Amino acid sequence: MTRNIGKFFQHEFWRDEEGQDLVEYALLIALVAIAAIAFIPGLTGAIQSVFGRIAAALGAAAA
Repeated sequence: MTRNIGKFFQHEFWRDEEGQDLVEYALLIALVAIAAIAFIPGLTGAIQSVFGRIAAALGAAAA
Protein backbone atom coordinates (compact mmCIF):
# COMPACT_ATOMS: atom_id res chain seq x y z
CA MET A 1 0.00 0.00 0.00
CA THR A 2 2.71 2.49 0.94
CA ARG A 3 4.55 1.51 -2.22
CA ASN A 4 1.54 2.54 -4.30
CA ILE A 5 1.27 5.86 -2.47
CA GLY A 6 4.97 6.47 -3.05
CA LYS A 7 4.57 5.75 -6.76
CA PHE A 8 1.59 8.10 -6.92
CA PHE A 9 3.54 10.98 -5.42
CA GLN A 10 6.58 10.25 -7.54
CA HIS A 11 4.78 9.95 -10.87
CA GLU A 12 1.65 12.03 -10.55
CA PHE A 13 2.14 14.66 -7.90
CA TRP A 14 5.73 15.72 -8.57
CA ARG A 15 5.53 15.57 -12.36
CA ASP A 16 2.20 17.36 -12.67
CA GLU A 17 3.14 20.91 -13.68
CA GLU A 18 -0.26 22.32 -14.62
CA GLY A 19 -0.32 24.80 -11.73
CA GLN A 20 3.26 25.89 -12.26
CA ASP A 21 2.40 28.45 -14.94
CA LEU A 22 -0.22 30.08 -12.74
CA VAL A 23 2.26 30.45 -9.89
CA GLU A 24 4.90 31.91 -12.22
CA TYR A 25 2.45 34.46 -13.61
CA ALA A 26 1.33 35.42 -10.11
CA LEU A 27 4.94 35.95 -9.02
CA LEU A 28 5.65 38.02 -12.13
CA ILE A 29 2.59 40.21 -11.55
CA ALA A 30 3.58 40.67 -7.90
CA LEU A 31 7.11 41.70 -8.91
CA VAL A 32 5.80 44.22 -11.45
CA ALA A 33 3.38 45.63 -8.87
CA ILE A 34 6.15 46.03 -6.29
CA ALA A 35 8.38 47.74 -8.85
CA ALA A 36 5.56 50.08 -9.88
CA ILE A 37 4.83 50.99 -6.27
CA ALA A 38 8.52 51.68 -5.69
CA PHE A 39 8.95 53.94 -8.73
CA ILE A 40 5.62 55.83 -8.84
CA PRO A 41 6.55 58.45 -6.21
CA GLY A 42 9.64 59.39 -8.19
CA LEU A 43 7.75 59.53 -11.45
CA THR A 44 5.00 61.82 -10.21
CA GLY A 45 7.46 64.63 -9.56
CA ALA A 46 9.00 64.22 -13.01
CA ILE A 47 5.58 64.16 -14.69
CA GLN A 48 4.46 67.29 -12.82
CA SER A 49 7.67 69.01 -13.90
CA VAL A 50 7.10 68.15 -17.56
CA PHE A 51 3.49 69.34 -17.51
CA GLY A 52 4.54 72.48 -15.66
CA ARG A 53 7.05 73.30 -18.38
CA ILE A 54 4.45 72.62 -21.07
CA ALA A 55 1.93 74.88 -19.32
CA ALA A 56 4.53 77.63 -18.96
CA ALA A 57 5.46 77.37 -22.64
CA LEU A 58 1.81 77.48 -23.70
CA GLY A 59 1.16 80.43 -21.38
CA ALA A 60 4.13 82.30 -22.83
CA ALA A 61 3.03 81.52 -26.38
CA ALA A 62 -0.52 82.72 -25.70
CA ALA A 63 0.64 86.00 -24.15
